[in-house]
This record gives sequence, C-alpha cells and structure tokens, in this order.
Amino acid sequence: MGFFSQLKGDLVFLRGVLRALRMTTHIAKNPARIFPNVIEELAARHGDAPALLSARETFSFHQLFERSNRYSRWALGERIAKGDTVCLLMPNRPEFMAIWLGITRVGGVTALLNTNLIGQSLAHCINIVAPKHIIVADELLGGFDAIRPHLKCNPKIWIHGASQGARRETFAGDSRIDTIIDGLSGTTLATSERPPLTIEDPALYIYTSGTTGMPKAANINHYRVMLACFGFAGVMGTRKSDRNYVCLPMYHTAGGLCAIGSLLVAGGSVYIRERFSVREFWDDIVKHDCTMMQYIGELCRYLVNAPPSPNETKHKLRLACGNGLRPDIWEEFKGRFRIPLILEFYAATEGNVLMFNFEGKTGAVGRLPWFLEHRFPTALVKFDVEAEQPERNAEGFCIPCGPNEIGEAIGKIVNDAKKPGNRFEGYARREETEKKILRHVFVPNDIWFRTGDLMRKDENGYFYFVDRIGDTFRWKGENVSTLEVAEAINTFPGIKDTNVYGVPVPGHEGRAGMAAVVCDDCDLAALYQHLQKSLPDYARPVFLRIRKDLDMTATFKQRKVDLVKQGFDPDEITDPIYFNDPSRRAFVPLDRTLYASIKSGQTRL
Repeated sequence: MGFFSQLKGDLVFLRGVLRALRMTTHIAKNPARIFPNVIEELAARHGDAPALLSARETFSFHQLFERSNRYSRWALGERIAKGDTVCLLMPNRPEFMAIWLGITRVGGVTALLNTNLIGQSLAHCINIVAPKHIIVADELLGGFDAIRPHLKCNPKIWIHGASQGARRETFAGDSRIDTIIDGLSGTTLATSERPPLTIEDPALYIYTSGTTGMPKAANINHYRVMLACFGFAGVMGTRKSDRNYVCLPMYHTAGGLCAIGSLLVAGGSVYIRERFSVREFWDDIVKHDCTMMQYIGELCRYLVNAPPSPNETKHKLRLACGNGLRPDIWEEFKGRFRIPLILEFYAATEGNVLMFNFEGKTGAVGRLPWFLEHRFPTALVKFDVEAEQPERNAEGFCIPCGPNEIGEAIGKIVNDAKKPGNRFEGYARREETEKKILRHVFVPNDIWFRTGDLMRKDENGYFYFVDRIGDTFRWKGENVSTLEVAEAINTFPGIKDTNVYGVPVPGHEGRAGMAAVVCDDCDLAALYQHLQKSLPDYARPVFLRIRKDLDMTATFKQRKVDLVKQGFDPDEITDPIYFNDPSRRAFVPLDRTLYASIKSGQTRL
C-alpha cells in the first residue's frame, strides 16, 4: 500500500473512530444512566415517531417506553430483586425488547434464550442461570414443556399469548403475563420504585452460539448494552431518517442490541422480521423503506445463491453492516445488489477485541491503525493446533505473529474503571470464564482474553479471519484452515455452499479433510481438477459428501459436530460419499469395501 493510499485509509478510519468516540465517551462519565433511562429520554424527544415495526406490532418511541414500564411494574409486583434472573423465550418482535427493558430497569437480569434450542441444550441454558421466572411465548410452549422435567430450578412459568385449554390444564400453575401486563400502568416509575443502578450492574445473559459444544451464558452489564447501542450508532453514522432491517435473532448481540439500539439512539427506526427469508428479503427491504441492513454469517451467501429478485436493486440501502462476509462472495454481493458500502466488523459478545473495516477492504474484518493500538491492545500469537493452546518460548511467554502468520487473536484485559471496554466480564459459570483467560503472555502476570479465533494480519495492518480454533485441523504435518478450503471449493461452478471439517482415520496422524457440499449437477471430474489447481495436496479434501443442505445455527454459522461424529462411514450416512483416490486421480464412490480398505490401511490416502 502506497503512502497516499495509507493516508487516505487512515483518514477514513479516523472519521469512523471519532464518530464512535463522540457517541460513547459519555457512558463512563454518567454511570447512573442506563439504557432504560435512554429510552425514557428518547420517548420524550421523539414521542409518536415510529421506533420498532413488525408484522405483529409497531411501537412508537412513547409506546415502547410505556410498554416497558408495564413490565417493570410486573417485575416489582413479583418481587424481582436486583440481580434476579428472568429467562425470556420469544421469537423476534418489538415486545421482546419491551420485556427486557422493563425487567432491567428495576434491576432484574434477563437471559435471552435461543428459540431454536430444544431438549438438553435448552434445559442447560436455563439451568446455568438459575432463573426465578421464565417467560415463554405461546408458540414455543411445545419445546419448552418437553424439558420441564430436566430443570434443576423451580421457576415460575409465564405464558405470553393465548394458550390452548388442554395444555393449560396440564400445567395449571402457569400464568398469562400478557393479560396481566395489559392491566398495569405504563406511566413513568417514581424514583422510589427503582433501585439505584449503574452501568456496572448486570443487565442480560446472552448465550454463545454453541457451534462446538453447549452454549455459554455471557455476562452483559449495562455498560456493554450502552456501548453496543451508542458505539454502533457512531460506527454506522445512524440518522433519524434511517431504518434498519433486522432478521437476525434478537437473543444475540448483533440483532438484539447493535442493529436496534444504534438506530433508536439516533431517532431512527427498525423493521423487525421474525426470521430470515431468502424469497422475501428484498421485497421487505423495499416495502419498508429500509436504508440499512444487518448481516451475519452465511446470510449473504444465501442471497447470492438465490434466483434474481425484481427488488434486489430497487432498494434505498446506503449501508450493509455485519460480520462473517467471506472474500469469495464479497464483491459479488456488493455488485449484484448494488450495496454502496459494506461495513464489516469483528467482535465477540463477551470479549474485548473489537475492530472495524471502515474502508471496505474486501475480505478484511478490520484493522487497528497505529494511533489506536494503545487504546485497543490486540495481538496475534502463534498457535499449536494439536494442543489447541498458544505456543510458548523458552521463557514461557507467548510468541507474537509476524505479517501474514496465522495465530490466535487475543485482547489485553485491563481492569481499570476508566477503561471498561477492555475488561472481560466472563460467563455465568466461573470455570467457563477461566478457559477464556490467558496469563503470563508477554510479561509476568499480564492477562489476555482468548477469542478462540485464528487470524492473520497483513503487512498493511488488515486482519483476516482464518478459522475457529477446533475447526482448523492438522494433516500431513500441515495446518488446514477449513474456511480457506471451503472458499476454494465454493468458487467452483454449481457449488452453493460447503462445510469443511477433519475426520480421524485409523493409522494416520491428525485428521483427514472432508467436505460436505451443496451443489447442482456437480461435475466431480472438473471439481477434482479445480482443487488440484486451487489447493496444496495436504488441504485437498480426502472425502466428499454431497448434501441437499447444510445444518446451520440460528445465526447462520455452520454446525460441524454431527458431521464429524458421522465421519465417512457409508453405513452411517445416506448422502453420496466420494473418496479422493490418489491412484486414480479422481473422486470415486465410497462403498463398504473401499471404506474397509481405507480403515485397514490397505488404501493409500
């Protein structure tokens, strides 16, 4: 990068950072001002202007404030004390935000449950936060009722919505919260009714996605709520005339805080859709006059793979903000849908590593210019893939990565009241918190937050996401990045999506690469030649599995757990499986005989 290009990039970055700083410096200076207070201020300022819109209900700023006050009075009536937990299991809708605003206003902590979880995973998420109350949307009662016997606590259950009589007879102790709320006052609470709260107090539990195990409940205090809302308002430069389109889950930070709060604090509005729809996406954007959209994970890939829509270029979008847009579809997504600006960022709900790609550099998750390195201490350290731990030198310290070297991203934990953004608040369970802390990193007794993500930083300071720790595997003595392999496969015509993972093979060190692909009439001979040209020998998939679709989390992250468990056993898998046969130089069908030959070591890999 030349001097003037670097200078231009620095200026663009600086303008973005200054916007964010202007919007966030007040947070620490006014510790008693929490987000429910901000909603009260916004209601006084914007009144009947639209705030949250959806197919179910629409709230003006005043109505959102008034509705949340009713939930505050419900919480007070139920003697929900400061720090008590209330679980919320509800699909996307404006009411969702009114509920947690009301509960947190009076000191309660709202645990935002993933609406897609069932069985032991859902029971686990409830048990680890030990709630005194659980609010369940009527349409989700079936899955919830099934896990009641697995709850280790004895919370009071509140149903939101009309219930069928037969079901209510079974659980006669349940109460209808929405009918109770309708009978409560929505007027402003008196100061004497509200406990004294500060930005240091807990507000929410937001769960990790659970792509590699059971979800963890991250502690989100009022400071982090404020930072997400005001910080992203500055980053995106939100205005009163803006309307964001949100189809991401409101139980996660991106969809529930960043994408919504950032618009509200500017006097703008948000259209909330219950769930993402490829077919109706662009129609919604146009119909509801959206000027911004929030993306995450594979949402953009779904749109790129979809047939053309008449409205895909008739929109008024000025910005698409999110994370997880991969380099192999970046330019196609921007060009085909005529997106003026893509603002990619990297952040973790519970972490202290945050970066933005203000310049729109294709494929980069962001960068930290030299003038910000001291404010957001972030580093990449060399990583041992097999041990799943950072490498250490002879003195026992971690080893910094050089330009374009792949390592784990870490952020320095600074327990300074003046720098709350550099702290790590941890999880509901102490043992989970300790797993994310790295000690004795560069100097004795320093502590850093482990992101669990492998990245590389180029010579110009741009960071690029490589893989999740645990996804990267070792084969033939080399580290294989599942995402880099997937991107190479996805560039082949006919491939719609790919999930790459490693599977153990008897008699071999490490894990052999396997790719589950979604494709239409895939030419395997041509794909073989494509991979010969695109990937080194050790990175080419040894096994290929053809699927109709891929399993995803609610935030469009690929699930690998079941795929890894099933391995390449044709008796366990109904999908067509192929073996990358080095003797034939082709993908060949994997039948029972060939499978046995591979497992016995008779067939060379």
